[in-house]
Amino acid sequence: MPMTPATTERKNPRSEKQQSAPADAGDRLLIGDLLDALKEYLGDEETSAVYAAYLFGAKVHKGQRRRSGEAYIFHPVSVAAILAEMRLDSRSIIAALLHDVIEDTPTAKEDLQFRFGEDVARLVDGVSKIDQIEFDSKEHAEAENFRKMLLAMAKDIRVILIKLADRLHNMRTLDALGVDKRKRIAAQTLDIYAPIANRLGMRNWTQELEDLSFRYLYPKRFDAIFKELEKRRGNHRAVIEKTVSKLKAELDESEIEHSVDGREKNIYSVYRKMRSRHVPMSEMRDIFAIRVIVRTVEDCYRALGVIHNTYKPVPGKFKDYIAIPKANGYQSLHTLLFGTFGQSIEVQIRTTEMHRIAENGVASHWRYKTGETKKGAAVPSHHWLMDLLDTQEQAGNPAEFLEHLKIDLHPDEVYVFTPHGDIKKMPKGSSAIDFAYAVHSDIGNRCIGAKVNNEPVPLHHNIANGDHVEILTARSASPTPLWLNYAVTAKARAAIRDFLKHQQQEDASKLGKQLLERALKTVGLKTRLRTDQKIHLLKRIGLEDWNELLTDIGIGRRLPMVVARQLSPDSAAEQVERSEPLPIRGVEGMSVSYARCCRPIPGDGIIGIFSRGRGIVIHRPSCPNAKEHSKKPDAWIGVEWSDDIKTTFEADIRLEVINRRGVFATLASVIAEENSNINHVLVTARDDRNSAIRFTIEVTDRKHLANVIRRLRARRSVIRVSRTRG
Repeated sequence: MPMTPATTERKNPRSEKQQSAPADAGDRLLIGDLLDALKEYLGDEETSAVYAAYLFGAKVHKGQRRRSGEAYIFHPVSVAAILAEMRLDSRSIIAALLHDVIEDTPTAKEDLQFRFGEDVARLVDGVSKIDQIEFDSKEHAEAENFRKMLLAMAKDIRVILIKLADRLHNMRTLDALGVDKRKRIAAQTLDIYAPIANRLGMRNWTQELEDLSFRYLYPKRFDAIFKELEKRRGNHRAVIEKTVSKLKAELDESEIEHSVDGREKNIYSVYRKMRSRHVPMSEMRDIFAIRVIVRTVEDCYRALGVIHNTYKPVPGKFKDYIAIPKANGYQSLHTLLFGTFGQSIEVQIRTTEMHRIAENGVASHWRYKTGETKKGAAVPSHHWLMDLLDTQEQAGNPAEFLEHLKIDLHPDEVYVFTPHGDIKKMPKGSSAIDFAYAVHSDIGNRCIGAKVNNEPVPLHHNIANGDHVEILTARSASPTPLWLNYAVTAKARAAIRDFLKHQQQEDASKLGKQLLERALKTVGLKTRLRTDQKIHLLKRIGLEDWNELLTDIGIGRRLPMVVARQLSPDSAAEQVERSEPLPIRGVEGMSVSYARCCRPIPGDGIIGIFSRGRGIVIHRPSCPNAKEHSKKPDAWIGVEWSDDIKTTFEADIRLEVINRRGVFATLASVIAEENSNINHVLVTARDDRNSAIRFTIEVTDRKHLANVIRRLRARRSVIRVSRTRG
């Protein structure tokens, strides 16, 4: 008894550029289509609320246009339409319409909360980038934005659904951007967003994101596979149709309600199989599949028996994802058959509910249902999200978290059993250490060995499908850096790093205490410090915890001699209040000046000379004054430049020039063109033809100074130019 007629489908990626239209007319048409789609499953009141959100979004985005030239509101309406296809609730649709207003307009989160409610405001904030904070690098900013988004997603899965729909529409309209930006966005999509969609079980979105990314990253490879599939489609259509017809007849005879259709695998999955198997396209056989959908789980296994009686199965190619679902909740029976004319054909068997989850994944749990959304629905991806929360809490910084995320997004899974018979899904290549941390972080931190199938194994032993694993622990055990060589999962690596970091901090704190006491003795101070002395020093250098200061000393972030002198009664007179970060690392709270005799600049080797009334004076090591003081061990310290310097420094350069009219003006112009100022100049006539000019100029570092000198040296009137040395 067929449920639906058999079909053979092929979904090509939507890579063509969206056509621009007059802003007002085009937007009215698009919002009308969206409202029509929403009326199919939302009530009039909720549809009106969506339209009100559209009007607000169009108002605040007014005048903004996309790179393709169309009005910006086209994009959020398109994102909302993608979510409407999934029949998401009205608040998700409203948040999709407004998902860029916090980031790209003056609208505040509080304004959204007042107008559309806390739920919508939280969703929009969850997908908005963090642009109010300055980060050390673009990579750091990107990692922090991913962490913010994924934390919001762990609290409300709709955040990632909106973000994925946003990325999907951006990928569909990527042609409007330049080649480099297209490739960067496509790489990020293939690396992060498509795997996230896969983790959430959203097959349709995953495949479209993969194919679009592949097309922009490797257009020649994409076209070659696309053309080969087009060529094969005609030859395989007859095979698929004959096989489908035969299976339908056998299932009808067995009185199993069913629908059977043929499908073609997406282009990127074909490419991935070619690479993993190291075979050319001409040798790929299982690029077409047949999907059988039945009513019940029992019918799945009955249908499998019928199919295996009809066509011989390929040995070792049967997978039961119903008994043991994939991590993203996917359930189905997979079998490979020797089909019609000897062609290998994959068959997938699942129930209607399994198929709905296979296509839409976690989004299927958010579909609109009689006025309520199934927000609390328990889905397998929830466990992944909880592990993700544990990982981010233990990650030292956003970049480390992003590294863990990428590892976690690309697993080939194995299934192993705990001593109680529970199943644990682990990435392929996982060790016993990974399993220990998968059970619990405390088990991981105290493990000393394992038993696999009742046989003792070391912690670095790789576990395999079907293994029964028991972890052996001891109270005295603790992680070592060596474990990071064996740990594969993000959860295990994050937990090990977190433990080691805290352990190293304890060791560094003890060492810092010893170094500070030694320095205090050197400057003639008592090693037992009063509480008020500690509080005063911490306030001066901007720290809150004394152990943090000792740790900084122990790992070399702060200099013990500098800290000791900061505790000296005389150091109060040396303190200079500063609003900007110091260019010298670890001397916060002390007066720092730069010697005029040698004028050090970032990039130079430097030493610090203690000077009563002046604090620390920074010299170049080659400076004669520095050499004189360096003979006294207690009079100088080794120092280094900070990584974040936002000020300029004076440098002296000496030029010998030919006396020509306008030569000084020309040289001054060159210096100005290199974004440098002249603070002082001294001209000395050597004879009638030549002069010596000494400039004191402002530069940011040695590279900046080298650029100035190179430009000056290129002038015909300049005989020689050099930096004056200390």
